[in-house]
Amino acid sequence: MSEASAGDVEARYYETDGERIVQFSREGRTAAIAQNVDGYAMLKVRPAADGDELERYYGFEMALDHAAELLGVSPHDLPVPDDAEDMGM
Repeated sequence: MSEASAGDVEARYYETDGERIVQFSREGRTAAIAQNVDGYAMLKVRPAADGDELERYYGFEMALDHAAELLGVSPHDLPVPDDAEDMGM
């Protein structure tokens, strides 16, 4: 697990048995981006790590855009933990 923060946004990266997940939180709201542990599938954007999938993206940048929209911030305001930087296809 690794963490990062910037301003009022916090990010936590971790792995489960089947997924790599980076979850962002800000002012009580969350957004999560998940990918299979092998790292080759599309990214799933969810309102929370265990939430229903909202959309799928090939690129990490597009998934970050959607996550930022859910949190009401600019994508550039999202801190990305080092372990999550290689997510996406």
